[in-house]
Amino acid sequence: MGRSRRTIPEELLLLALDPATGTTAQPQSLDLGLAGAQLVELALAGRIAPDGDRIAVVLPRPTGDPTLDSALELLRRRGSPVRAVHWIGGPRLGLRQTYLTHLERCGMVHAVSSQMCGVLPTTRYQATETAISREIRTRLDAAIRTGVPPDPRTAALAALAHAVGLGKHLYPGNEGRSSRSRLRDLIRHDPMGGLVAHAVMDVQNGAGAQPRRAAGNGAPNGQPAPSGAGGRPAAARVPAGSPSRQLADQARHTVGGMVRAG
Repeated sequence: MGRSRRTIPEELLLLALDPATGTTAQPQSLDLGLAGAQLVELALAGRIAPDGDRIAVVLPRPTGDPTLDSALELLRRRGSPVRAVHWIGGPRLGLRQTYLTHLERCGMVHAVSSQMCGVLPTTRYQATETAISREIRTRLDAAIRTGVPPDPRTAALAALAHAVGLGKHLYPGNEGRSSRSRLRDLIRHDPMGGLVAHAVMDVQNGAGAQPRRAAGNGAPNGQPAPSGAGGRPAAARVPAGSPSRQLADQARHTVGGMVRAG
């Protein structure tokens, strides 16, 4: 994968960076969004594909992006498809800082050391390549304003921006209400982006929490864990008519076709 093109995690982080304060908006949900953005980028690169509500590695070959390749290797080591909500909701210590450091190394942001309350050291980040940030924002604004279906990358970026709550940061106040609504609607234009964005929102709502296990076995209250084929714990079933299931099925067929075509 060529490094001349910015990845969706990088673009999401640049969107979240406040030019006035040098801090990132919605930092907690942004961490989830970055993990989800990695999945979308890996899917667009043909490395992973949806398998129902799970994510499966279909091509373990490195992309050339160290951060993405680290995520790809972790997925590969799982040995079996992993639920999107469990992957996104897992520990992602330092992911935001990793991307900030990367953007600084690429010259797109500049780190400014300061002190909080005059005592605690802190680092803020100012965008240096403002033309890049403007181009990202222009693409998003055009998709919202024109109503023309955006390309998959822009649609996925819009879906993730909505999922992590950047709408109020990008389009604040009452005057931005219609733009926030259209940002939310863009989620339907990219099946994989929509699937991952819904998983991000599910994690925030607590739906992606791993079940608590009792000591000594794999199920609560000392009961045997329900098993699927091969003795694996059975996956939580998503109702066939639910929006999340429809997005998963649509994404599987769309990305699967892209991989076969490649």
